[in-house]
Amino acid sequence: MPIVAQSTETTDWVSRFADEVIEESERRAPGKPVVVASGLSPSGPIHLGNLREVMTPHLVADELRRRGYQVRHLISWDDYDRYRKVPAGVPGVDETWAEHIGKPLTSVPAPKGSAYPNWAEHFKAAMIQSLAELGVEFDGISQTEQYTSGVYREQILHAMRHRGDIDAILAQYRTKKAPAKKQQQKPVDEAELEAAEGSGAAAEDDGSSGSAGYFPYKPYCGNCEKDLTTVTSYDDDSTELTYSCTSCGFSETVRLNEFNRGKLVWKVDWPMRWAYEGVIFEPSGVDHSSPGSSFQVGGQIVGIFGGKQPIGPMYAFVGISGMAKMSSSKGGVPTPADALQIMEPQLLRWLYARRRPNQSFKVAFDQEIQRLYDEWDRLEAKVADGTALPADVAAHSRAVRTASGELPRTPRPLPYRTLASVADITAGHEDQALRILSDLDPANPLASLDEARPRYDKAEAWINTHVPADQRTIVRDEPDTELLKSLDEQGRESLRLLLDGLAGNWSLDGLTHLVYGVPKVQAGFSADATPKELPPEIKTSQRSFFALLYQLLVSRDTGPRLPTLLLAVGQERVRHLLGA
Repeated sequence: MPIVAQSTETTDWVSRFADEVIEESERRAPGKPVVVASGLSPSGPIHLGNLREVMTPHLVADELRRRGYQVRHLISWDDYDRYRKVPAGVPGVDETWAEHIGKPLTSVPAPKGSAYPNWAEHFKAAMIQSLAELGVEFDGISQTEQYTSGVYREQILHAMRHRGDIDAILAQYRTKKAPAKKQQQKPVDEAELEAAEGSGAAAEDDGSSGSAGYFPYKPYCGNCEKDLTTVTSYDDDSTELTYSCTSCGFSETVRLNEFNRGKLVWKVDWPMRWAYEGVIFEPSGVDHSSPGSSFQVGGQIVGIFGGKQPIGPMYAFVGISGMAKMSSSKGGVPTPADALQIMEPQLLRWLYARRRPNQSFKVAFDQEIQRLYDEWDRLEAKVADGTALPADVAAHSRAVRTASGELPRTPRPLPYRTLASVADITAGHEDQALRILSDLDPANPLASLDEARPRYDKAEAWINTHVPADQRTIVRDEPDTELLKSLDEQGRESLRLLLDGLAGNWSLDGLTHLVYGVPKVQAGFSADATPKELPPEIKTSQRSFFALLYQLLVSRDTGPRLPTLLLAVGQERVRHLLGA
């Protein structure tokens, strides 16, 4: 019997769900591995909203593994779903891909230039790589392989025999659908990334069409491969099925007990898999809360297959900030790979771990990422010194490690905003970046950029891909002589005080003290005076002084933090640009 580890982690949402899953698993399948599940449709780029479909059961599965339980986290790749539309903005894809609408995703060509054999494999590959970086262990199941190899044959025949029962359940909801509201297009910065119902069920019929009655099975056409087919007759005893294709006009009669080119419609397929796999835990998107949704209906249909509905928390949308500035080539839909390009896996895991599934949150691609990293670094410090709250300790633990061990981490995790500023100023010159970063802490200088990686690389990628060109920092080559000549005595004195203190304060902390201290000294106060000891107008003087320095160094009123900027420019060049 596994030993349930007791720790501070018992206060977080993951542990609470783990307790429920253990209880339910021991009731349904005692002694067997616990099965949790996710479903992903590789119908296009798999985005950060879809990632919640995976991270929610992953975190619960990982908690169970920490407690000593055997767990299978299934990811069903819904690659036998129909190709519904041509997604916008995907490289190597044009309007000619519309001719494949209705075919299985594994029968659609991959985008031009892809190394993968079909559409589904192309988009699965990026997600599989991202999940590896995130430390997500899973068993992948291709629904194309399951259906075309006949694994579900008995389940299909069973559904066809009980089509009247299935039809009766679905009929309860067919007249209850509220008219669809026309939604106003959101600006991309406010866009919410929802994980669609498994295989995009909103666009799939439930099998009710056809004059011959209801059939929960859709054949793919033997001629054009599309699912624009209608079953015109079926015999339960012989399993003889006749269908016709409305796309190409083809029709044929087959024996369903030998036929492997079709699938159950989504609202029947999903509960069939719950029963077949023995799923105990699977979350569902907020769209499942409405009457007639796949999760709600599936809870009734699963009984026909002898199974039970999984424990399934509803999860909220994942939003993004800064998407308008993205230079992503994925049609403006950010994927886990996009996020991992600019942030370490620990930070991305933390975003999903610290919020309950029913709480929405945003993944930042704009300046907000710097604030998120500051918050993360503060949490790391609190965890290290023992002052973090139990729930925060739990979220941190789930972010930095799994039951298999620690995720790789940056040896010297310098502040992200500092690394971004250095990457911005040095524009790819690693020797210059190392010089600046070594000056941050002269007592413990950085010996190699590798000590700051991968965080440095993430910050550099953010600068290069998400910061607009007009916000990049370009240091002046020559002094702004006109501005220097126009300064009054107070302005010239402020520069003298700064220049006099450069050599003795050449470190991040020293320069911070210096640049904030100059206006204090000019006003007759000590450079060490605290804000409580100073009049409010000192802040105005500091802002004016900072603006002057930015103008003289980078010809703008704002820029990277001044201490970092001064270190980046170097003493000799700073003296030159400030008129020494």
